[in-house]
Amino acid sequence: MPKAIRVHAHGGPEAMVYEDLPATSPGAGEVLVKHTAIGLNFLDVYYRTGLYPSPTGMPVIPGGEAAGVVVETGEGVMGFKAGDRVAYTTGLGAYCDERVLPADKLVHIPSGISDEQAAAIMLKGMTAEYLLRRTFPVKKGDTILFHAAAGGVGLIAGQWAKHLGATVIGTAGSDDKVELALAHGYDHVINYRTQDFVAEVARITEGRKCDVVYDSVGKDTFDGSLDCLRPRGLLALFGQSSGVIPPFNLGILSQKGSLYVTRPTLFVYVAKRADLEESAAALFDVVEKGIVKIQINQRYALKDVAQAHADLEGRKTTGATILIP
Repeated sequence: MPKAIRVHAHGGPEAMVYEDLPATSPGAGEVLVKHTAIGLNFLDVYYRTGLYPSPTGMPVIPGGEAAGVVVETGEGVMGFKAGDRVAYTTGLGAYCDERVLPADKLVHIPSGISDEQAAAIMLKGMTAEYLLRRTFPVKKGDTILFHAAAGGVGLIAGQWAKHLGATVIGTAGSDDKVELALAHGYDHVINYRTQDFVAEVARITEGRKCDVVYDSVGKDTFDGSLDCLRPRGLLALFGQSSGVIPPFNLGILSQKGSLYVTRPTLFVYVAKRADLEESAAALFDVVEKGIVKIQINQRYALKDVAQAHADLEGRKTTGATILIP
């Protein structure tokens, strides 16, 4: 009988329950995938706590990315067959050992990428892809600031942005994380617990500041992020791990230099099949070529996901974390 992690009522890590699910078969246009590895992301915490409401109601199965093997295909499925290695990212539903998915949400895993790598990069890596290549297309000579540089998205983004020719500045919360980020493409990394990151960005850039700031932290960094931008610079706010940003006066953007702010999300950027395929192909290409190296630093059994969430929220994880069904 299939197993899954379900949340019946919002709460802490203990709200996740490991339980049986009824077996299912794929319908028309669907594929049954047996998971081999599942990614862990802050997005999962948001759905567990209720910060992001579940579009399907409760109970909810968290989990936004995974890799596995096709077990069975439904009527009319083209391009996938039993035995194919596949990966995907969705907002929910990955914390299980097998599941039925629409075939058009899946991509093939290239031979040069392992299942664990694929599970660790679908959400985080394609997030880095759309941020660096589409939200603000980073080019040679740009200066960027990326918060949470030692996190899963941050380590991918640092390497990729450096390859694109940018000067890459990051923030991290400990000396160990600073060193980790410096080893993954960052030119400068600021320990925000001991340094004022706004003052340090001004010093590093000799007052020119940044073309773009990528911020997944939210409440704690928002004001400072705006102060790190040059006139007409862009703040890409793609998460809120420290909390929701309160309402603010849009006139502040004018006062600080005609700034731009956007709140993008991956699932809009890959909603069309062509965009999904292009984003995944770009990601797999830089990983296969060794431009972006994937560091999986934590592995937990799926049944131990409560500990994984506690460690993630406690800032005890670095790089990518995967769950093993």
